[in-house]
Amino acid sequence: MTDFTSQPGDTDLKAEIFLADDYRPAEDEPFMNDRQLEYFRRKLFDWRTDLLADSRDTIEGLQDGTRNIPDVADRASEETDRALELRTRDRQRKLVAKIDSALRRIDEGEYGYCEVTGDPISLKRLDARPIATMSLEAQERHERREKVHRDD
Repeated sequence: MTDFTSQPGDTDLKAEIFLADDYRPAEDEPFMNDRQLEYFRRKLFDWRTDLLADSRDTIEGLQDGTRNIPDVADRASEETDRALELRTRDRQRKLVAKIDSALRRIDEGEYGYCEVTGDPISLKRLDARPIATMSLEAQERHERREKVHRDD
């Protein structure tokens, strides 16, 4: 018997893909096959869920932390901590947007391919950085060009 699940926005029902808990994409299987795509979809979704939970905790902590601290040094320390939390929260927000973009690329069949060269991005790179949009070589070229322009 096949289990069917639907994702928000899907008009068709898709067969749920079974992945063993220890499954890791391998070079000897077809690139970006259904199992690999499901592996990365779940990895991205779990990462997104964790980030959003952390964000909720941060917001609750900031709301609970609003109090009058009479000591100037303690108040300054508290403000520094809050500023750091807000910067971290902003980075997380940007990361969630990149995760959402990667999930869209999976749905559109573009995930795993370099946006510059069109070549496959290595599975090791995607496993380490599932939001990667460029192959390692293209990323390094991009960073070298950025460094040259920054140094001008």
